[in-house]
Amino acid sequence: MSLTVVDVDASREFLCAHLGYQVAMAADGFASLTRGDAAADIVLLRRGSEVLPPEQRDQQAAGLIFALTVTGIEAEERRLREAGAPITMPLREEPWGERLFQLTDPNGIVVQLVEWAAPDEPAQPEEPAMLVITPTAENVTESPNARMTGLAAPSRGSTELSTWTVEMEAGQTGPEHVISREQVWTVTSGVLEVTCDGRTEKISAGTTVVLPPDVVRRVHAPEAAEAHVVMRADGVASVPGTEGTRTLPWAQ
Repeated sequence: MSLTVVDVDASREFLCAHLGYQVAMAADGFASLTRGDAAADIVLLRRGSEVLPPEQRDQQAAGLIFALTVTGIEAEERRLREAGAPITMPLREEPWGERLFQLTDPNGIVVQLVEWAAPDEPAQPEEPAMLVITPTAENVTESPNARMTGLAAPSRGSTELSTWTVEMEAGQTGPEHVISREQVWTVTSGVLEVTCDGRTEKISAGTTVVLPPDVVRRVHAPEAAEAHVVMRADGVASVPGTEGTRTLPWAQ
């Protein structure tokens, strides 16, 4: 491939430094470059050179993409970036399976490195598997207001839901807080007083309460009580008057 450029030396140094080319022959305004792997040889000619036909002497390489096929394209992109090569189009993958990135040499020649992605094998649907979770001491969180025991959660095999139990001693009261996801509380023993958005309900054993998301709530135990709680696994908590959100460790 013969390219007519303004600065032969700049393109020669670029191709040798970054793309492994070697000088086979060179003279003033001329360089012939080659690679040992039989990739395309390149001839660089200075614009205005008299060896070109008169009608071609003032032309130069433009609108051209010089593409080379490579393997291990991520490593090539990393190598060139670390070497300070002018990567003008970052690594990307086209819908038809072509992975590529581009460099531009000092004369504006676009060099494109390409790797073809192997077609993906059709994913085989996995049979859903039953999972039995046994809580351990590591799943227990103690707070001044309650004791939470984590059951199903993303860290314990669940993909959509988090569930846990809450134990509260008589007289314990949780802080006012907001949860970003709906929660379903089922009291399994004792009684809880749940205040949500200014409304208070007394929830006894065998009763379920649905708490909507993004509403201030508080839970009080007038007597010792336990409850089972279900929530979407990505729920987080916040406290009125403070910034930011907090994860629920027992639900992670």
